[in-house]
Amino acid sequence: MNATIILAVFVLYTVLLFVISHFTARKSDNNAFFRGNKNSPWFVVAYGMIGASLSGVTFMSVPGGVYTGQFTYLPLVFGYVLGYAVIALVLLPLYYRLNLTSIYSYLEMRFGPSSEKTGAAFFILSRLLGSALRMYLVVFVLYEFVFKDWGIPFWVPAVIFIVIILLYTFKGGIKTVVWTDTLQTTFLLLAAFLTAWFIMKNLNISLSDLMKSASQKGYTKVFETDWTHNKFWVKQLLSGMFITITMTGLDQDMMQKNLTCRNLRDAQKNVMTSSLLFVVVNMLFLCLGAALIYYAQATGFQLPTNDAGVVVNDKIFPSVAFSLSKFTAVVFVIGLVAAGYSSADGTLTALTTTFCFDFMHFDKKEMSEGQITQYRKWVHVAFALLYLLVIIAFRPFHNESLIDKVFDIAGFTYGPLLGLYTFGLFVKNRKVFDKSVPFIAIASPIASYLLKIYSPQLFGGYKMGFEILIINGLLTFLALLLFSRKEKTAIKQ
Repeated sequence: MNATIILAVFVLYTVLLFVISHFTARKSDNNAFFRGNKNSPWFVVAYGMIGASLSGVTFMSVPGGVYTGQFTYLPLVFGYVLGYAVIALVLLPLYYRLNLTSIYSYLEMRFGPSSEKTGAAFFILSRLLGSALRMYLVVFVLYEFVFKDWGIPFWVPAVIFIVIILLYTFKGGIKTVVWTDTLQTTFLLLAAFLTAWFIMKNLNISLSDLMKSASQKGYTKVFETDWTHNKFWVKQLLSGMFITITMTGLDQDMMQKNLTCRNLRDAQKNVMTSSLLFVVVNMLFLCLGAALIYYAQATGFQLPTNDAGVVVNDKIFPSVAFSLSKFTAVVFVIGLVAAGYSSADGTLTALTTTFCFDFMHFDKKEMSEGQITQYRKWVHVAFALLYLLVIIAFRPFHNESLIDKVFDIAGFTYGPLLGLYTFGLFVKNRKVFDKSVPFIAIASPIASYLLKIYSPQLFGGYKMGFEILIINGLLTFLALLLFSRKEKTAIKQ
Protein backbone atom coordinates (compact mmCIF):
# COMPACT_ATOMS: atom_id res chain seq x y z
CA MET A 1 0.00 0.00 0.00
CA ASN A 2 1.21 3.50 -0.82
CA ALA A 3 2.75 5.18 2.24
CA THR A 4 1.17 8.48 1.22
CA ILE A 5 -2.32 6.97 1.56
CA ILE A 6 -1.49 5.70 5.05
CA LEU A 7 -0.24 9.13 6.05
CA ALA A 8 -3.39 10.74 4.62
CA VAL A 9 -5.57 8.39 6.69
CA PHE A 10 -3.57 9.28 9.78
CA VAL A 11 -3.95 13.02 9.12
CA LEU A 12 -7.71 12.81 8.47
CA TYR A 13 -8.29 10.85 11.66
CA THR A 14 -6.22 13.34 13.62
CA VAL A 15 -8.24 16.24 12.23
CA LEU A 16 -11.43 14.48 13.38
CA LEU A 17 -9.97 14.24 16.90
CA PHE A 18 -9.22 17.95 16.94
CA VAL A 19 -12.78 18.72 15.87
CA ILE A 20 -14.08 16.78 18.89
CA SER A 21 -11.49 18.45 21.11
CA HIS A 22 -12.60 21.88 19.91
CA PHE A 23 -16.20 21.33 21.00
CA THR A 24 -15.43 19.56 24.29
CA ALA A 25 -12.75 22.02 25.39
CA ARG A 26 -14.80 25.18 24.89
CA LYS A 27 -15.15 27.13 28.13
CA SER A 28 -13.11 24.46 29.92
CA ASP A 29 -11.52 25.33 33.23
CA ASN A 30 -9.40 23.36 35.69
CA ASN A 31 -12.48 21.58 37.03
CA ALA A 32 -13.18 20.32 33.51
CA PHE A 33 -9.55 19.30 32.98
CA PHE A 34 -9.25 17.30 36.22
CA ARG A 35 -12.85 16.18 36.89
CA GLY A 36 -14.78 16.57 33.64
CA ASN A 37 -17.19 18.82 35.60
CA LYS A 38 -18.60 15.59 37.13
CA ASN A 39 -21.05 15.50 34.26
CA SER A 40 -20.07 12.60 31.97
CA PRO A 41 -22.89 10.22 30.88
CA TRP A 42 -22.07 6.78 32.30
CA PHE A 43 -22.73 4.92 29.04
CA VAL A 44 -20.30 7.20 27.18
CA VAL A 45 -17.59 6.48 29.76
CA ALA A 46 -18.35 2.73 29.63
CA TYR A 47 -18.05 2.58 25.87
CA GLY A 48 -14.93 4.73 25.76
CA MET A 49 -13.20 2.64 28.42
CA ILE A 50 -13.14 -0.30 25.99
CA GLY A 51 -10.73 1.52 23.71
CA ALA A 52 -8.74 2.92 26.64
CA SER A 53 -8.34 -0.57 28.14
CA LEU A 54 -7.46 -2.34 24.89
CA SER A 55 -4.74 -0.07 23.48
CA GLY A 56 -2.40 -0.82 20.59
CA VAL A 57 -0.90 -3.77 22.46
CA THR A 58 -4.20 -5.62 22.62
CA PHE A 59 -5.02 -4.57 19.07
CA MET A 60 -1.94 -6.36 17.75
CA SER A 61 -0.64 -8.70 20.44
CA VAL A 62 -3.89 -10.50 21.28
CA PRO A 63 -4.67 -11.55 17.67
CA GLY A 64 -1.01 -12.33 17.03
CA GLY A 65 -0.69 -14.17 20.33
CA VAL A 66 -3.13 -16.85 19.13
CA TYR A 67 -0.25 -18.27 17.06
CA THR A 68 1.67 -19.39 20.16
CA GLY A 69 -0.84 -19.06 23.00
CA GLN A 70 -4.11 -20.19 21.36
CA PHE A 71 -7.14 -18.82 23.27
CA THR A 72 -5.47 -19.22 26.70
CA TYR A 73 -5.75 -15.44 27.07
CA LEU A 74 -9.50 -15.85 27.62
CA PRO A 75 -9.42 -17.06 31.28
CA LEU A 76 -7.50 -13.88 32.02
CA VAL A 77 -10.42 -11.93 30.50
CA PHE A 78 -12.92 -13.87 32.65
CA GLY A 79 -10.87 -12.77 35.64
CA TYR A 80 -11.33 -9.17 34.50
CA VAL A 81 -15.07 -9.45 35.16
CA LEU A 82 -14.40 -10.48 38.77
CA GLY A 83 -11.98 -7.60 39.15
CA TYR A 84 -14.51 -5.09 37.83
CA ALA A 85 -17.03 -6.34 40.40
CA VAL A 86 -14.55 -5.57 43.20
CA ILE A 87 -13.97 -2.10 41.76
CA ALA A 88 -17.71 -1.39 41.57
CA LEU A 89 -18.53 -2.67 45.06
CA VAL A 90 -15.41 -1.75 47.08
CA LEU A 91 -13.24 0.92 45.46
CA LEU A 92 -15.72 3.24 43.74
CA PRO A 93 -17.81 3.74 46.93
CA LEU A 94 -14.60 4.74 48.73
CA TYR A 95 -13.51 7.20 46.05
CA TYR A 96 -16.92 8.84 45.78
CA ARG A 97 -17.43 9.03 49.53
CA LEU A 98 -14.10 10.85 49.94
CA ASN A 99 -14.77 12.99 46.84
CA LEU A 100 -11.27 12.31 45.46
CA THR A 101 -9.70 13.86 42.39
CA SER A 102 -6.51 11.81 42.65
CA ILE A 103 -7.20 8.38 44.11
CA TYR A 104 -3.80 8.37 45.85
CA SER A 105 -5.01 11.11 48.19
CA TYR A 106 -6.66 8.22 50.06
CA LEU A 107 -3.19 6.91 51.01
CA GLU A 108 -2.37 10.22 52.66
CA MET A 109 -5.62 10.11 54.62
CA ARG A 110 -5.04 6.51 55.71
CA PHE A 111 -1.26 6.33 56.22
CA GLY A 112 0.41 9.71 55.73
CA PRO A 113 2.21 11.89 53.15
CA SER A 114 5.05 9.43 52.45
CA SER A 115 2.54 6.74 51.51
CA GLU A 116 0.63 9.12 49.25
CA LYS A 117 3.77 10.09 47.35
CA THR A 118 4.89 6.47 47.17
CA GLY A 119 1.59 5.35 45.66
CA ALA A 120 1.56 8.25 43.21
CA ALA A 121 5.20 7.64 42.24
CA PHE A 122 4.55 3.95 41.52
CA PHE A 123 1.57 4.88 39.38
CA ILE A 124 3.65 7.41 37.44
CA LEU A 125 6.42 4.86 36.93
CA SER A 126 4.04 2.11 35.87
CA ARG A 127 2.00 4.29 33.53
CA LEU A 128 5.03 5.92 31.97
CA LEU A 129 6.51 2.52 31.15
CA GLY A 130 3.34 0.56 30.36
CA SER A 131 1.54 3.22 28.36
CA ALA A 132 4.71 4.25 26.55
CA LEU A 133 5.16 0.64 25.40
CA ARG A 134 1.58 0.64 24.10
CA MET A 135 2.23 3.87 22.27
CA TYR A 136 5.58 2.62 21.04
CA LEU A 137 3.91 -0.26 19.21
CA VAL A 138 1.71 2.13 17.24
CA VAL A 139 4.65 4.36 16.33
CA PHE A 140 6.72 1.28 15.44
CA VAL A 141 4.17 0.01 12.89
CA LEU A 142 3.72 3.41 11.25
CA TYR A 143 7.49 3.78 11.11
CA GLU A 144 7.95 0.34 9.52
CA PHE A 145 5.25 0.84 6.88
CA VAL A 146 5.48 4.58 6.19
CA PHE A 147 8.38 6.62 7.51
CA LYS A 148 11.12 4.00 7.11
CA ASP A 149 10.73 3.95 3.33
CA TRP A 150 11.18 7.73 3.27
CA GLY A 151 14.41 7.52 5.26
CA ILE A 152 12.89 9.34 8.24
CA PRO A 153 14.26 8.27 11.67
CA PHE A 154 12.07 6.54 14.25
CA TRP A 155 11.98 9.50 16.63
CA VAL A 156 10.16 11.72 14.12
CA PRO A 157 6.79 9.86 14.15
CA ALA A 158 7.18 9.48 17.92
CA VAL A 159 7.46 13.27 18.28
CA ILE A 160 4.49 13.81 15.94
CA PHE A 161 2.25 11.52 17.99
CA ILE A 162 3.17 13.04 21.34
CA VAL A 163 2.75 16.63 20.08
CA ILE A 164 -0.72 15.80 18.70
CA ILE A 165 -1.85 14.19 21.96
CA LEU A 166 -0.43 17.09 23.96
CA LEU A 167 -2.31 19.62 21.85
CA TYR A 168 -5.77 18.05 21.90
CA THR A 169 -5.67 17.32 25.65
CA PHE A 170 -3.96 20.60 26.60
CA LYS A 171 -7.11 22.53 27.41
CA GLY A 172 -9.97 20.07 27.93
CA GLY A 173 -8.05 17.32 29.74
CA ILE A 174 -10.24 14.48 30.99
CA LYS A 175 -13.40 16.14 29.65
CA THR A 176 -12.00 15.85 26.12
CA VAL A 177 -10.57 12.35 26.69
CA VAL A 178 -13.96 10.91 27.73
CA TRP A 179 -15.44 11.88 24.36
CA THR A 180 -12.45 11.16 22.12
CA ASP A 181 -12.29 7.66 23.64
CA THR A 182 -15.74 6.91 22.21
CA LEU A 183 -14.50 7.71 18.71
CA GLN A 184 -11.39 5.63 19.20
CA THR A 185 -13.28 2.64 20.56
CA THR A 186 -15.56 2.70 17.51
CA PHE A 187 -12.72 2.68 14.99
CA LEU A 188 -10.67 0.15 16.92
CA LEU A 189 -13.52 -2.38 17.01
CA LEU A 190 -14.53 -1.62 13.43
CA ALA A 191 -10.98 -2.36 12.26
CA ALA A 192 -10.93 -5.79 13.92
CA PHE A 193 -14.41 -6.72 12.69
CA LEU A 194 -13.87 -5.59 9.09
CA THR A 195 -10.50 -7.33 8.80
CA ALA A 196 -11.95 -10.64 10.02
CA TRP A 197 -14.96 -10.21 7.74
CA PHE A 198 -12.77 -9.47 4.71
CA ILE A 199 -10.60 -12.56 5.35
CA MET A 200 -13.64 -14.82 5.59
CA LYS A 201 -15.17 -13.30 2.47
CA ASN A 202 -11.90 -13.56 0.57
CA LEU A 203 -11.50 -17.25 1.49
CA ASN A 204 -15.24 -17.97 1.15
CA ILE A 205 -15.53 -19.42 4.64
CA SER A 206 -18.12 -18.84 7.37
CA LEU A 207 -17.28 -17.95 10.96
CA SER A 208 -18.45 -21.36 12.21
CA ASP A 209 -16.30 -23.20 9.63
CA LEU A 210 -13.35 -20.96 10.45
CA MET A 211 -13.62 -21.69 14.17
CA LYS A 212 -14.12 -25.40 13.49
CA SER A 213 -10.92 -25.50 11.44
CA ALA A 214 -9.03 -23.48 14.07
CA SER A 215 -10.28 -25.87 16.76
CA GLN A 216 -9.10 -28.93 14.85
CA LYS A 217 -5.63 -27.42 14.61
CA GLY A 218 -5.55 -26.58 18.33
CA TYR A 219 -5.72 -22.80 18.04
CA THR A 220 -8.91 -22.39 20.11
CA LYS A 221 -7.59 -24.08 23.25
CA VAL A 222 -8.88 -21.99 26.16
CA PHE A 223 -7.84 -23.79 29.34
CA GLU A 224 -4.21 -24.74 29.95
CA THR A 225 -4.42 -27.55 32.53
CA ASP A 226 -0.69 -27.99 33.22
CA TRP A 227 -0.28 -26.36 36.62
CA THR A 228 3.42 -25.66 36.00
CA HIS A 229 2.67 -23.67 32.83
CA ASN A 230 2.76 -19.88 33.10
CA LYS A 231 -0.73 -19.78 31.48
CA PHE A 232 -2.38 -22.38 33.71
CA TRP A 233 -6.06 -21.36 33.64
CA VAL A 234 -6.47 -20.91 37.40
CA LYS A 235 -3.46 -18.59 37.45
CA GLN A 236 -4.89 -16.73 34.47
CA LEU A 237 -8.28 -16.29 36.16
CA LEU A 238 -6.85 -15.00 39.44
CA SER A 239 -4.27 -12.88 37.65
CA GLY A 240 -6.96 -11.31 35.46
CA MET A 241 -8.96 -10.41 38.54
CA PHE A 242 -6.04 -8.74 40.31
CA ILE A 243 -4.71 -7.12 37.14
CA THR A 244 -8.07 -5.40 36.76
CA ILE A 245 -8.25 -4.36 40.40
CA THR A 246 -4.79 -2.79 40.15
CA MET A 247 -4.50 -1.62 36.54
CA THR A 248 -8.03 -0.19 36.57
CA GLY A 249 -9.21 0.21 40.15
CA LEU A 250 -5.90 1.51 41.53
CA ASP A 251 -4.97 3.36 38.35
CA GLN A 252 -5.56 7.11 38.21
CA ASP A 253 -5.92 7.05 34.42
CA MET A 254 -8.84 4.61 34.40
CA MET A 255 -10.45 5.84 37.62
CA GLN A 256 -10.29 9.49 36.62
CA LYS A 257 -12.70 8.69 33.78
CA ASN A 258 -15.04 6.90 36.21
CA LEU A 259 -14.91 9.79 38.65
CA THR A 260 -16.30 12.14 35.99
CA CYS A 261 -19.67 10.35 36.21
CA ARG A 262 -22.50 12.25 37.89
CA ASN A 263 -22.74 9.93 40.91
CA LEU A 264 -21.63 6.60 42.37
CA ARG A 265 -24.53 4.64 40.89
CA ASP A 266 -23.70 5.84 37.37
CA ALA A 267 -20.04 4.97 37.88
CA GLN A 268 -20.95 1.46 39.03
CA LYS A 269 -23.21 0.93 36.02
CA ASN A 270 -20.38 2.10 33.81
CA VAL A 271 -17.86 -0.34 35.31
CA MET A 272 -20.08 -3.43 35.18
CA THR A 273 -21.19 -2.66 31.63
CA SER A 274 -17.56 -2.25 30.58
CA SER A 275 -16.64 -5.62 32.08
CA LEU A 276 -19.22 -7.50 30.01
CA LEU A 277 -18.35 -5.60 26.84
CA PHE A 278 -14.71 -6.37 27.45
CA VAL A 279 -15.34 -10.13 27.25
CA VAL A 280 -17.16 -9.76 23.93
CA VAL A 281 -14.48 -7.50 22.50
CA ASN A 282 -11.62 -9.81 23.45
CA MET A 283 -13.47 -12.72 21.90
CA LEU A 284 -13.60 -10.67 18.71
CA PHE A 285 -9.84 -10.14 18.78
CA LEU A 286 -9.13 -13.81 19.47
CA CYS A 287 -11.37 -14.82 16.55
CA LEU A 288 -9.51 -12.31 14.42
CA GLY A 289 -6.27 -14.02 15.44
CA ALA A 290 -7.67 -17.39 14.34
CA ALA A 291 -8.69 -15.82 11.01
CA LEU A 292 -5.22 -14.37 10.46
CA ILE A 293 -3.54 -17.74 11.04
CA TYR A 294 -6.09 -19.56 8.89
CA TYR A 295 -5.46 -17.09 6.08
CA ALA A 296 -1.69 -17.61 6.27
CA GLN A 297 -2.05 -21.40 6.17
CA ALA A 298 -4.68 -21.38 3.40
CA THR A 299 -2.75 -19.04 1.11
CA GLY A 300 0.83 -19.92 1.96
CA PHE A 301 1.45 -16.42 3.31
CA GLN A 302 4.77 -16.30 5.14
CA LEU A 303 4.33 -15.02 8.66
CA PRO A 304 6.85 -12.35 9.68
CA THR A 305 9.95 -13.56 11.52
CA ASN A 306 12.92 -12.04 13.30
CA ASP A 307 16.58 -12.58 12.43
CA ALA A 308 16.51 -15.95 14.20
CA GLY A 309 13.60 -17.17 12.08
CA VAL A 310 11.08 -17.01 14.94
CA VAL A 311 7.59 -15.70 14.11
CA VAL A 312 7.02 -12.24 15.63
CA ASN A 313 3.46 -12.26 16.97
CA ASP A 314 3.11 -8.47 17.01
CA LYS A 315 3.77 -8.28 13.26
CA ILE A 316 1.21 -10.92 12.17
CA PHE A 317 -1.84 -8.63 12.07
CA PRO A 318 -0.18 -5.70 10.23
CA SER A 319 1.60 -8.00 7.77
CA VAL A 320 -1.60 -9.81 6.78
CA ALA A 321 -3.66 -6.60 6.73
CA PHE A 322 -1.23 -4.85 4.41
CA SER A 323 -0.95 -7.86 2.10
CA LEU A 324 -4.72 -8.44 1.74
CA SER A 325 -5.85 -5.21 0.10
CA LYS A 326 -5.80 -1.44 0.31
CA PHE A 327 -9.11 -1.63 2.16
CA THR A 328 -7.76 -3.81 5.00
CA ALA A 329 -4.59 -1.73 5.15
CA VAL A 330 -6.57 1.48 5.60
CA VAL A 331 -8.84 -0.19 8.17
CA PHE A 332 -5.82 -1.46 10.09
CA VAL A 333 -4.14 1.95 10.14
CA ILE A 334 -7.29 3.63 11.44
CA GLY A 335 -7.70 1.01 14.16
CA LEU A 336 -4.06 1.21 15.15
CA VAL A 337 -4.03 5.00 15.31
CA ALA A 338 -7.24 4.93 17.36
CA ALA A 339 -5.70 2.42 19.75
CA GLY A 340 -2.57 4.52 20.10
CA TYR A 341 -4.40 7.73 20.86
CA SER A 342 -6.80 6.06 23.32
CA SER A 343 -3.98 4.58 25.39
CA ALA A 344 -1.97 7.79 25.58
CA ASP A 345 -4.35 10.75 25.93
CA GLY A 346 -5.89 9.62 29.20
CA THR A 347 -2.50 8.61 30.56
CA LEU A 348 -0.99 12.02 29.91
CA THR A 349 -3.94 13.70 31.62
CA ALA A 350 -3.79 11.30 34.59
CA LEU A 351 -0.04 11.79 35.06
CA THR A 352 -0.61 15.54 35.16
CA THR A 353 -3.45 15.16 37.66
CA THR A 354 -1.47 12.86 39.94
CA PHE A 355 1.55 15.14 40.07
CA CYS A 356 -0.56 18.26 40.61
CA PHE A 357 -2.61 16.79 43.46
CA ASP A 358 -0.21 14.32 45.15
CA PHE A 359 3.05 16.25 44.86
CA MET A 360 2.06 19.90 44.32
CA HIS A 361 -1.17 19.58 46.38
CA PHE A 362 -3.36 21.90 44.34
CA ASP A 363 -6.29 20.98 46.59
CA LYS A 364 -4.52 22.24 49.73
CA LYS A 365 -2.94 25.47 48.53
CA GLU A 366 -4.62 28.80 48.07
CA MET A 367 -4.02 29.38 44.38
CA SER A 368 -5.92 31.40 41.82
CA GLU A 369 -7.50 29.74 38.79
CA GLY A 370 -4.83 31.36 36.63
CA GLN A 371 -1.95 30.03 38.75
CA ILE A 372 -3.37 26.50 38.72
CA THR A 373 -3.78 26.66 34.95
CA GLN A 374 -0.21 27.88 34.45
CA TYR A 375 1.37 25.18 36.64
CA ARG A 376 -0.88 22.49 35.19
CA LYS A 377 0.18 23.32 31.63
CA TRP A 378 3.88 23.16 32.50
CA VAL A 379 3.42 19.78 34.18
CA HIS A 380 1.45 18.53 31.16
CA VAL A 381 4.26 19.49 28.78
CA ALA A 382 6.93 17.98 31.05
CA PHE A 383 5.20 14.61 31.15
CA ALA A 384 4.72 14.68 27.37
CA LEU A 385 8.50 15.06 26.97
CA LEU A 386 9.18 12.28 29.46
CA TYR A 387 6.67 10.07 27.67
CA LEU A 388 8.50 10.69 24.39
CA LEU A 389 11.89 9.80 25.87
CA VAL A 390 10.60 6.44 27.16
CA ILE A 391 9.12 5.57 23.74
CA ILE A 392 12.39 6.33 21.96
CA ALA A 393 14.48 4.53 24.58
CA PHE A 394 12.53 1.30 24.14
CA ARG A 395 13.29 1.00 20.41
CA PRO A 396 16.35 -1.33 20.76
CA PHE A 397 14.52 -3.76 23.08
CA HIS A 398 11.49 -4.73 20.96
CA ASN A 399 12.00 -8.42 20.21
CA GLU A 400 8.88 -10.19 21.53
CA SER A 401 5.16 -9.80 22.18
CA LEU A 402 4.61 -6.57 24.10
CA ILE A 403 1.47 -7.65 25.93
CA ASP A 404 3.56 -9.91 28.19
CA LYS A 405 5.98 -7.06 28.85
CA VAL A 406 3.13 -4.73 29.80
CA PHE A 407 1.77 -7.23 32.32
CA ASP A 408 5.28 -7.95 33.65
CA ILE A 409 5.74 -4.25 34.36
CA ALA A 410 2.30 -4.13 36.02
CA GLY A 411 3.17 -7.10 38.23
CA PHE A 412 6.14 -5.30 39.72
CA THR A 413 4.87 -1.71 39.82
CA TYR A 414 1.23 -2.20 40.81
CA GLY A 415 1.98 -4.86 43.44
CA PRO A 416 2.86 -2.31 46.15
CA LEU A 417 -0.36 -0.41 45.38
CA LEU A 418 -2.35 -3.63 45.79
CA GLY A 419 -0.73 -4.25 49.17
CA LEU A 420 -1.24 -0.67 50.35
CA TYR A 421 -4.92 -0.47 49.46
CA THR A 422 -5.68 -3.97 50.77
CA PHE A 423 -4.08 -3.14 54.11
CA GLY A 424 -5.74 0.26 54.26
CA LEU A 425 -9.22 -1.07 53.53
CA PHE A 426 -9.26 -4.27 55.55
CA VAL A 427 -6.87 -3.76 58.48
CA LYS A 428 -8.52 -1.02 60.48
CA ASN A 429 -6.97 -1.46 63.90
CA ARG A 430 -3.31 -0.91 62.97
CA LYS A 431 -1.38 2.23 62.04
CA VAL A 432 1.57 1.89 59.65
CA PHE A 433 4.83 3.77 60.22
CA ASP A 434 4.44 6.10 57.27
CA LYS A 435 8.19 6.67 56.73
CA SER A 436 8.72 2.93 56.17
CA VAL A 437 6.31 2.70 53.23
CA PRO A 438 8.72 3.87 50.46
CA PHE A 439 11.28 1.25 51.51
CA ILE A 440 8.64 -1.49 51.65
CA ALA A 441 7.34 -0.50 48.22
CA ILE A 442 10.83 -0.85 46.74
CA ALA A 443 11.82 -4.05 48.56
CA SER A 444 8.67 -6.00 47.66
CA PRO A 445 9.08 -5.82 43.85
CA ILE A 446 12.76 -6.76 44.16
CA ALA A 447 11.89 -9.82 46.26
CA SER A 448 9.09 -10.70 43.81
CA TYR A 449 11.44 -10.46 40.85
CA LEU A 450 13.95 -12.82 42.46
CA LEU A 451 11.14 -15.22 43.33
CA LYS A 452 9.93 -15.22 39.74
CA ILE A 453 13.42 -15.86 38.34
CA TYR A 454 14.10 -18.82 40.62
CA SER A 455 10.56 -20.26 40.87
CA PRO A 456 11.28 -23.30 38.62
CA GLN A 457 14.16 -24.37 40.88
CA LEU A 458 12.29 -23.61 44.10
CA PHE A 459 8.88 -25.07 43.21
CA GLY A 460 9.50 -28.16 41.12
CA GLY A 461 9.37 -26.58 37.68
CA TYR A 462 6.53 -24.16 38.42
CA LYS A 463 6.85 -21.01 36.31
CA MET A 464 5.32 -17.81 37.62
CA GLY A 465 3.28 -15.70 35.23
CA PHE A 466 1.00 -12.76 35.88
CA GLU A 467 0.31 -14.03 39.41
CA ILE A 468 3.54 -12.36 40.48
CA LEU A 469 1.31 -9.30 40.96
CA ILE A 470 -0.58 -11.10 43.74
CA ILE A 471 2.63 -12.27 45.40
CA ASN A 472 4.09 -8.78 45.21
CA GLY A 473 0.97 -7.35 46.83
CA LEU A 474 1.06 -10.03 49.54
CA LEU A 475 4.70 -9.28 50.38
CA THR A 476 3.85 -5.57 50.64
CA PHE A 477 0.87 -6.36 52.87
CA LEU A 478 2.95 -8.54 55.23
CA ALA A 479 5.68 -5.91 55.44
CA LEU A 480 3.11 -3.23 56.28
CA LEU A 481 1.77 -5.52 59.00
CA LEU A 482 5.29 -5.88 60.39
CA PHE A 483 5.95 -2.12 60.35
CA SER A 484 2.72 -1.11 62.08
CA ARG A 485 1.36 -0.84 65.57
CA LYS A 486 -2.00 -1.65 67.03
CA GLU A 487 -4.43 1.21 67.65
CA LYS A 488 -6.85 1.21 70.56
CA THR A 489 -9.72 2.25 68.31
CA ALA A 490 -10.29 1.24 64.71
CA ILE A 491 -9.08 3.77 62.16
CA LYS A 492 -11.97 5.56 60.50
CA GLN A 493 -12.06 5.68 56.70
